[in-house]
Amino acid sequence: MTENTDVVVVGGGYAGVMAANRLTQRHDVTVTLINPRPTFVERIRLHQLVGGSHDAVLDYRKVMSERVRLVVDTVTRIDAAARSVTLATRGTVGYDYLVYAVGSGSADPQVPGAAEFAHPIGGLEEAQRLRPVVDAAPATAAVTVVGAGATGIETAAELAEEGRTVTLVCGGVLGPSLHPRGRRSVARRLAVLGVTVLEGPDTKVTAVTRDAVRLSDGRELPSEVTIWTTGFGVPDLAARSGLSTDALGRLLTDETLTSVDDVRIVAAGDSAAPSDLPFRMSCQAAVQLGPQAAETVLSRLAGEQPAPIDVGFVSQCISLGRRAGVFQLTGRDDTAKGFYLGGRPGAKIKELICRGIPWQLAYEARKPGARTWWAKDAKRRQLLQTRRHEAPATERTA
Repeated sequence: MTENTDVVVVGGGYAGVMAANRLTQRHDVTVTLINPRPTFVERIRLHQLVGGSHDAVLDYRKVMSERVRLVVDTVTRIDAAARSVTLATRGTVGYDYLVYAVGSGSADPQVPGAAEFAHPIGGLEEAQRLRPVVDAAPATAAVTVVGAGATGIETAAELAEEGRTVTLVCGGVLGPSLHPRGRRSVARRLAVLGVTVLEGPDTKVTAVTRDAVRLSDGRELPSEVTIWTTGFGVPDLAARSGLSTDALGRLLTDETLTSVDDVRIVAAGDSAAPSDLPFRMSCQAAVQLGPQAAETVLSRLAGEQPAPIDVGFVSQCISLGRRAGVFQLTGRDDTAKGFYLGGRPGAKIKELICRGIPWQLAYEARKPGARTWWAKDAKRRQLLQTRRHEAPATERTA
């Protein structure tokens, strides 16, 4: 009789669920997913939770195979030598292979007063705490959103469409990842919604108080509700467990997503740093990395050499309230192109994508391994080859 293999997936976000589902294609593999909450979080909808148009959660059974065992708990330590994880409830779970998919969240703000008086939005509980704060504020209350990436833009637009008085503090350029054409489309829609957009190098936030935001040019903006959307961090589980990480704390892996410390540990999603060249933290990367992490495990079980990852980007999509959006095409290396769709067509595409991702997870649950196409980024492979040629002879390469 074939011996059963136990695989533990730590983290139940986009990458973790995709990995868990893909692993079920082998019936001699038992998959356990450990996650701190009992529901799946649609992180790409958290701005809607703050705006009151969506609760941003799904039942796991709508997106995850019934063959995956869900353990609602938090992993506090990975013991690679013993091949086990310690849980917050003080129990342990053993594994033959582990998929590290703990994701990302809000980074600790380094600006004085931000941790005390600003509201982050990087996680479900943070967004849930912010919603009643917004509800309790008077309709005329000044709301300041700090950070002009996709999360900041979407949050500002969502609240402005609700009738709030919103100022978006960019700290630089509005939508820095967008092409100038897409950026202008975003600016026009924010203007229609009444959002005050503060751009430029002098708009960096230097301090946050209970009722104001101070900028580097000396201005002080009244702010009854301050929302902080700049920067993402990752849990320190890998570092606490003695595993090698990059400067941000992502698990260092080779190009097969295998930990540089332990062949039994594979990473996926925002918490992975393959060849110390991590991908942009995004759902788009996570749904590609999750299945490929699972394929690395399955290849080893089959006695085969795992394939190197192939991840590429297609687009960026930003909602601007419920009635408009921007769909920005990108190169596979995530560089924005000049073509975009704005307005209502952009909103429809964004909503289609948001609905399509749970469908994609559920499809993998029903037919694990059916999806084999990945966008390929040739520029990444060129960069890796250059790095290998420049590396000293004693340096480990992927």
